[in-house]
Amino acid sequence: MKGYTGKILLVDLSSHTWEEQAIPDSVYEQYLSGVGLAAYVTYHHMPPGADPLGPDNLLGFVSGILTGTGALFGGRWMVTGKSPLTGGWGDASCGGNFGPAIKQCGYDGIFFKGISDEPVYLYADGDRVEIRSAAHLWGVDASESEERLKAEAGGKRQPRVASIGMAGEKLSLISGICNDQGRLAGRSGLGAVMGSKRLKALVLAGSKPIRTADGAELKRLSKAANAYIPKGEFRFPAWVFPILYRLLTARKTAMRMDGMLGIAAFRKWGTTSLNQIGLVTGDTPVKNWGGSRGDYPLKPVNPDTLLTRVSKQYHCITCPLGCGAVASGTDSSTETHRPEYETSSALGSLLLNKDLDSIFTLNDLLNRAGMDTISAGATVAFAIECFENGLISEKDTGGLRLSWGNTPAIIALIKQMIAREGLGDLLADGVRVAAAKIGGGAESYAMHAGGQELPMHDPKQDPGYGVHYVVEPTPGRHTVGSWGTYETLRLWTKVSWAPETPRSYPVSERYDVDETKGMYAAACSMAKMVIDGAGVCTFGLLMGVDRFPIFEYLNAAAGWQKTPDEFMEIGRRIQTLRQCFNIREGLLPEDVRLPARSIGEPPVHSGPNKGRQVALDELRQIYWQFIGWDKETGFPLPETLQALDLPQLSNTAIRHEG
Repeated sequence: MKGYTGKILLVDLSSHTWEEQAIPDSVYEQYLSGVGLAAYVTYHHMPPGADPLGPDNLLGFVSGILTGTGALFGGRWMVTGKSPLTGGWGDASCGGNFGPAIKQCGYDGIFFKGISDEPVYLYADGDRVEIRSAAHLWGVDASESEERLKAEAGGKRQPRVASIGMAGEKLSLISGICNDQGRLAGRSGLGAVMGSKRLKALVLAGSKPIRTADGAELKRLSKAANAYIPKGEFRFPAWVFPILYRLLTARKTAMRMDGMLGIAAFRKWGTTSLNQIGLVTGDTPVKNWGGSRGDYPLKPVNPDTLLTRVSKQYHCITCPLGCGAVASGTDSSTETHRPEYETSSALGSLLLNKDLDSIFTLNDLLNRAGMDTISAGATVAFAIECFENGLISEKDTGGLRLSWGNTPAIIALIKQMIAREGLGDLLADGVRVAAAKIGGGAESYAMHAGGQELPMHDPKQDPGYGVHYVVEPTPGRHTVGSWGTYETLRLWTKVSWAPETPRSYPVSERYDVDETKGMYAAACSMAKMVIDGAGVCTFGLLMGVDRFPIFEYLNAAAGWQKTPDEFMEIGRRIQTLRQCFNIREGLLPEDVRLPARSIGEPPVHSGPNKGRQVALDELRQIYWQFIGWDKETGFPLPETLQALDLPQLSNTAIRHEG
């Protein structure tokens, strides 16, 4: 009764065999579960230099220690493996209801190696494991596959399903893995890994209880945390926020962020509450990161407009927030998940696409195909700019005239990408691959970090995003940290060494290079590894660790008595092992860069980010130094590896460093 099962399932798809493997308690104490457990298992079971799309890559589906325990926001699951998109560590997190099903089958993780000789899916119900034919589902979209598999399973208990669509089957490097009718674990291109193994889906129908060490304490903690969640309807209309944030961004003094305002807004609008705020503040990139606020109006992505199209809102398991929604276009013909902020921006402002109905249509197409909406939008923006500058022509596009805001052409091109037809075959692997094949300076229009397309948050507005885009072993990720993220986490209330941010400070200080910035960024990385090891939603941490008791939750679930400082050290261990994985696979941390325009080189001349530049090289060095990695190379120092009980990795780091 520890919050974890102490067991994983290892499946060899080449031989259609499997085995259960016990995991010692000491591993959980060092790595938690979730991404930490996956990093430990993958590092020790996957041979160095494995082809991401070959048989030796280890694809993992993992839950966290708090997943399914009743802890608030405790419903996440993660997929892991070597990323075909970046060539290094890959992981993606997803909500919905699939996470607890892993543990209800008796496992903390299910890992796959090998390649099946035919399309298959895995069925498990806690008593049996079967590898079944999925030949009849190959070519079927992820949402329909999920429905068919649920019907095939039968029984009194409805199974939970994770599956790939056509993008994963066709090995698109920007494909993800779906559950709950289109919720996507979208980043790192792990849908292609699943497709390469000819693994169509996992169908989990277990009913084993998820036990914890102190269920009464978990309930007490949840009751106390739930008291902070705003109740009742959020009464302010969406148009208030652009006005408010225009006033705030005009000031030379910034106020410390408190995530409770975001919690209240997310209950009403979900992440679309950020749609107009991001445009006003300069957080949202426009026109492939080459435009500014004046190039795209606020109206097309108004959160209140999206709210009028909602038919129902939904919660992930044990979530008190309920930020998800099912919505439709104006003719109600396309019912899909309401487009998230990232999707609304990647398919809207990034392309100067002002047609909201098309964003709904594309969101549904991409969800069903299992293609990451962030990367898809970024890749189309790249293609438009290449077309605009004569690097590709109508002959290449099959007659499409690619231009900013040309909605029919955007839809047609994304359909080509999903089907891998025409130019879409080239673009289906993302901007780095496409730029290398097109040549002629196309790389200058490819907005990525280490191969992964940039999310919809501009480092010129918050330099912390830029730091994490380049220092993370999974680069180009917005969910790890920023200066604003550090403020909302409120780690200083629990962690002894975490510096408290001032309640107000000059905006110019965001762009300073000093030791505290390294502490902010390293603390965010460590905390995110704890979050992903616990299996909780990042949105819960918007409350701050003094209101959302993640450290206390983990102790109650696992029966530990660890301090917040000790949990943060676990986070540092997980982060360092992921970094060592990349180094082992031949990636040099210093090679991960950001496109010049994303950090203000040269500075933009208009909009909220006018004149702003990010000293990213210097900021990266202080991050590396504070987390215990060499400040020049990003290689974990031998003394750091020793302190983290990772001495077996020191020779690897020294060899590469030399």
